[in-house]
Amino acid sequence: MRLFNGLIDGHIVIPPHTGTMAAAALFAMTGLYGVVEGGHLRALTESTTSAAGFAIDGINVSGNVETSPIDVIQKLGLDGHTSLITLDVASARKAIMELPWVLDAEVRKDYPDVIEIKLAERRAFAIWQHGAELSIIDRHGNVIGPLTSERFTRLPLYVGLGAETNAEAFDLLLDNWPELKPRILAHIRVADRRWDIRLDNGVTVQLPEEGAQFALSKLRRMDIQQDLLERDIRSVDLRLDDRVTIGLTEDAMSRRQNALEARERMLKKGRNS
Repeated sequence: MRLFNGLIDGHIVIPPHTGTMAAAALFAMTGLYGVVEGGHLRALTESTTSAAGFAIDGINVSGNVETSPIDVIQKLGLDGHTSLITLDVASARKAIMELPWVLDAEVRKDYPDVIEIKLAERRAFAIWQHGAELSIIDRHGNVIGPLTSERFTRLPLYVGLGAETNAEAFDLLLDNWPELKPRILAHIRVADRRWDIRLDNGVTVQLPEEGAQFALSKLRRMDIQQDLLERDIRSVDLRLDDRVTIGLTEDAMSRRQNALEARERMLKKGRNS
């Protein structure tokens, strides 16, 4: 009330530019409100901070072997004017984690204009064949990506449905047979219940659903005593506890048949003499 009365009776003097300053402040506040309400505050902040020297000018990627730095940069979605201040580190990390080889990622701002990215990558464990497709998997059976490079062709091959998720456990089991493990060309999962192993000489060893370790011990003993795996055979069936079934190759079967026929002729000749 005193202010109002003072204005009326002339006791309070208003500076000559007060009206202009008040109008400018009103317009500034109105403009800021429009920027906030229109969702343009981030863009305004980005353009302002970029102009002030915070535009991202460098990206350092470390810890990568299989992941291309270009793929990492593309995941960030930078446009050449992105400000380091407005960069959302959590969103950037989430985007980078979508890359197939990336197991973990650390994204850090190095002011005024550099992004530091440190990657931890998955380790290729094996090749998984499912149908006609060949994929690289890690130890846990997670698919990393399709097999596209000859660099990975020396990895162990696992074949069939369920082979990828059971590969690690079977690999650990085979560690007990170091003389056999390097000779395995393929680990074949049968009906997602048991394993066959294909050796480098073409022999297929059929293991039981339960007791694979005992069956492999039996195989080792027979190989030591009879040199089994070096014979002219095509398969060793260990699925039954009380017997081992040996499958001969076609040549071996032909030779065996010829030998039986020759023996029969000799016996017949002896009976007729």
